[in-house]
Amino acid sequence: MRVRTIPIALLALAVAMPLQAQGSGAVQAPLAAMPIPPAADTPWPGGPMTLAIDASDVARGIYRVTQTIPVAPGSRRLTLLYPQWLPGNHAPRGPVAELAGIEFRANGQPLRWERDRLDMHAFHLDLPGNGAPVVARFVHTSPLQLGEGRVTMTQEMLNLQWEKMSLYPAGHRVSRIAVTPSVTLPAGWQAASALPGRARNGDTVSWPSTDYATLVDSPVMSGMFFRQYPLSNAVGVSAVADAPSLLNLRESDRAALARLVDEAQLTFGPPPFDRYEFLVALTARLGNIGLEHARSSEIALEQRSFIDWDAMGWDHNTFAHELAHAWNGKYRRPMRMTTPDYRTPLQGDLLWVYEGQTHFWGWVLSARSGVQSKDVVLGMMAQAAGQFEAATPGRQWRSVADTTRDPVLAARKPKPYTSLARSEDYYREGALVWLEADQVIQQGTGGARGLDDFARNFFARSALHPSVHPYERNDVIAALNAVYAHDWDTFFRERIDGEGRPAPVAGIEMAGYRLVWKNRPNPYEAGRMDHHRQLDLSYSLGLTVDPDGDVSDPIWDGPAFRAGIVTGMEIVAVDTLAFSMDGLKLALERAKQDKRPIQLLVRRGNRYSTVPVPYFEGLRWPWIEPAEPGREAALDRLLASRSARP
Repeated sequence: MRVRTIPIALLALAVAMPLQAQGSGAVQAPLAAMPIPPAADTPWPGGPMTLAIDASDVARGIYRVTQTIPVAPGSRRLTLLYPQWLPGNHAPRGPVAELAGIEFRANGQPLRWERDRLDMHAFHLDLPGNGAPVVARFVHTSPLQLGEGRVTMTQEMLNLQWEKMSLYPAGHRVSRIAVTPSVTLPAGWQAASALPGRARNGDTVSWPSTDYATLVDSPVMSGMFFRQYPLSNAVGVSAVADAPSLLNLRESDRAALARLVDEAQLTFGPPPFDRYEFLVALTARLGNIGLEHARSSEIALEQRSFIDWDAMGWDHNTFAHELAHAWNGKYRRPMRMTTPDYRTPLQGDLLWVYEGQTHFWGWVLSARSGVQSKDVVLGMMAQAAGQFEAATPGRQWRSVADTTRDPVLAARKPKPYTSLARSEDYYREGALVWLEADQVIQQGTGGARGLDDFARNFFARSALHPSVHPYERNDVIAALNAVYAHDWDTFFRERIDGEGRPAPVAGIEMAGYRLVWKNRPNPYEAGRMDHHRQLDLSYSLGLTVDPDGDVSDPIWDGPAFRAGIVTGMEIVAVDTLAFSMDGLKLALERAKQDKRPIQLLVRRGNRYSTVPVPYFEGLRWPWIEPAEPGREAALDRLLASRSARP
């Protein structure tokens, strides 16, 4: 960098010159540095905020926000916070950059404000001191394409998340800040939310005052094409779609979702909600989501997931997973993830319980209810076991416990070599560890008890703890010992905290099944690959490829990796023939027979090269199957329905 000398007189003038504050045409001195107060367990003294969102501009993807924050007379300073550590994200992902056009006024006059110099989610305001409420106006811009972030608004639907388009006053627990929300929708659109007491005036939907924590936990799903399905007196599905025909759900499939509710309550006990709503978007345009809330879930499924229910069975596990979170994650929650506001960092060291055990119950409850077929669920288990046995060399250096830091470390961005770096493996490897824990209990009690007993004892809503009931690791250990005495501390230290462990297939084997390899994909992998038009050869050639020959995610030290094939390459030809996915599969089978390397013509940028790949084991996909065919195994009993509902 080239440095230019500044005359001393000009430098002194620049230092003495005051700064121009936002919201004012006058040149004034900057606001003094203001400490951000911690969240106290006291109510916000000004009274309820109002939050009015105009979400009618779906053509441009804009939410226009007017928020009024009452303040106490005599107040001269105010710090407003934008939610940063978002529940369910397990990381500081509040998209503050999508807040634009910000202005603050009181009595119609602009207020001076500054963004905090260290915490970019905090806004400091000068107040007139007369108790006039602060009126904030700004826009939240939904991303319009994937590269800008998750799309939350299309011309057919929107998924409004209050925390993305609101501020809250610092210094108080979010559960002690009152807010009265409303949203204006496009003409004729319907909306659903877990917030009670909804009223509608024209196209504006409003709700009575609630606390800010409840508001953030109660998103809105709205759309031009909307339909509701009751599952029980307290649970329903509210769905939006890209077209009205996509909303048709067969009675048998609605009944499977109703059985899911029964199975969950039989497993976990009394629900921690009075009303629960599955908020579902059937779309190719809205961004993907599967997010838990205390009284609802946000789920984006593939467009045809309702009308092609059987073929799309691989896509339905999110229902069970998010419902289980009402008990595990929202009601029972790790202590250090039970924070007073959205500025305090979440500590996710127990995500292998919060998410890992929920993933286990997602498998189990889906099979018990029929929301997914047993074969698809077995395929999901096989896919997880196969990945950790044959396609995750990162398990040698990185423990499951360390992957609980990944939401913060990596923010779910793509990685060059995920198999070495690992990702959020506390979900699937955690689930396999919990399967083993279930079988330890089953075998130790002669089948009289299992993880179901732990779940009902640990997660059921208690009159002693009517709201959130936090826990620590020792509480989990103690609850397991109450079901079956075992050295659970060592059990989890070895499997969760240790690296370089054997593949986590012990639970499958104890449950009477075994991991095997076949030259065709299991039902889960087959459905997933067919829909996404990909060929996943992670367990054989060690890469994934699409119909255009574009390579992604080569397995570290796998055959393709050793041959020099990397993400971003295009396979142009296989054994001198133009690339096709079927042709590549045939080449793998040919090489298994004649032991000659597969010849791949690849392009990287503007360079072409022929790469020989000496791989001779043919096509391989993981399956799990009974160790003794024809005989009921413990895994069969685990996945069998507990409900009497047909």
